[in-house]
Amino acid sequence: MTDSFHSRLDRLDRRRDLLTQTLRGIEKEGLRVDASGVLAKTPHPASLGSALTNEKITTDYSEALLELITGTHTGVDALLDELRDTHRYVYGKLGRELIWNQSMPAQLPAEPEIPIAWYGTSNTGMLKHVYRRGLAERYGKRMQCIAGLHYNFSLPDAIWSELDTPGDTLQDRRSAGYIALIRNFTRYAWLLMYLFGAAPALDRRFLDGDGGLETFDADTLYLPYATSLRMSDLGYQSEAQSQLKLCYNDLDTFLGRIYGAVTQPWPEYEAIGTHRDGEWIQLNTNVLQIENEYYSIIRPKRATGRCERPVTAMAERGVQYIEVRCLDIDPHEPIGVAADTSLFVDAFLLYCATADSPLFPENGYCTRSEDNFATIVKAGRKPGLMLDRDGEAVSREAWATDLLAGIRACAEVLDRAYGGDRYAQAVAAQHVKVDNPDATPSARVLAGMRESGLSFTAYTLAQSQAHADTLRQVPLTGALLAEYEAGVAASIEAQRKLEADDAIDFDTYVARYREALKTPPGFVRASSTLA
Repeated sequence: MTDSFHSRLDRLDRRRDLLTQTLRGIEKEGLRVDASGVLAKTPHPASLGSALTNEKITTDYSEALLELITGTHTGVDALLDELRDTHRYVYGKLGRELIWNQSMPAQLPAEPEIPIAWYGTSNTGMLKHVYRRGLAERYGKRMQCIAGLHYNFSLPDAIWSELDTPGDTLQDRRSAGYIALIRNFTRYAWLLMYLFGAAPALDRRFLDGDGGLETFDADTLYLPYATSLRMSDLGYQSEAQSQLKLCYNDLDTFLGRIYGAVTQPWPEYEAIGTHRDGEWIQLNTNVLQIENEYYSIIRPKRATGRCERPVTAMAERGVQYIEVRCLDIDPHEPIGVAADTSLFVDAFLLYCATADSPLFPENGYCTRSEDNFATIVKAGRKPGLMLDRDGEAVSREAWATDLLAGIRACAEVLDRAYGGDRYAQAVAAQHVKVDNPDATPSARVLAGMRESGLSFTAYTLAQSQAHADTLRQVPLTGALLAEYEAGVAASIEAQRKLEADDAIDFDTYVARYREALKTPPGFVRASSTLA
């Protein structure tokens, strides 16, 4: 912890009222399965409303992959209360189906039988569907069944002045502040995977072959010291994406490289084409179909309007918030996340925003951070594990202890802002995991499988059923139930109106969507999108 870090943190402490204006939100995925733990091939339940327009309940890549979305909240309790209420509402509509409470999938059918998410016949809905068809062509449908938890986070605008963030305008300072936060997140995200990774095993049928994994039992593959196979090279990977090196030194260069990726053709995807038997199978043949296809552990974000492109919106209006994308579903929690996790992530992100954040070398890309992350997700609990900190070998325990000291300092400021000591207690709870790897969620999953004698699938099914029983015990009633029902009805009407109001055909809509992408200031084709 440097003098400059302490100076910035002291200024935040004096303006701690600002910290209570911090906003956080969650997008939590969960695969629908039947009572036997097999992927549900039923359509998205009509009783949950339109997956296209329901603001709380939608689907992600697969039709069976629910995504439950909270609003933004100034406190963790309200955030998790909403997420819990949405789970309770959904369980009131699922019948005998369950939400698979694990990041790695349940038992899947043959690849052609995995349903791609459907959003109706409007141009907006078809764009989302065809994009997902493209993902199936590029990465396979099984990868569309991996689930995670996304944590959205924003700080109040006035904080950037307290942190001495450079920039001529508020928009410039805000964007520079979030990009600096992302650089630090990239450096230190390995710690989140060690502390909260919860996917050390998977169903053997998920892979063709063993994927370099070891045998746990006849139905399960695993790595003995893995924390999150979801975030390893078993997830969304392709030669195109592996060569895409984004820059987090400044927003313009980052947007320029994303723009290059969504406009640069890729030979393998050109060979697939955009149509088959007269139907769209991908939006284009570029490295990325759209900006969101880039699979990253964190993203700068900006809300967009219909048919507005993220690159264009961010170039014009700057970064609005960040989205943390590397958190696994917590299989030990009915709603997939614990309060201590949310509290710790808040303190961790505040640390990333406050700590010194030097620019990355290597044209803005940090291979060292990527290597540390890859080591932790596949072998994070290995005794004697060493990581690379600024070119020097350091033990996992020593570096984690150093980071937790800085994160605790941020937690104490948050506690003085909110009252109580919950943030400090959440950080203290992580010291136990640093001292004892067996206390980590990934180790607890493997220990639970061994003690029960169950395979990964059978063990997760039992947990998911227990969580379903817990959530169903207290169904929604009264005004809260009426609020959710009204949201369902409104979403169905909103989709109907979109479909009725479309005045152009889908081909024209796709062309206009492409035309909506404007060249950002940081794009220089000669510099090459791919490293």
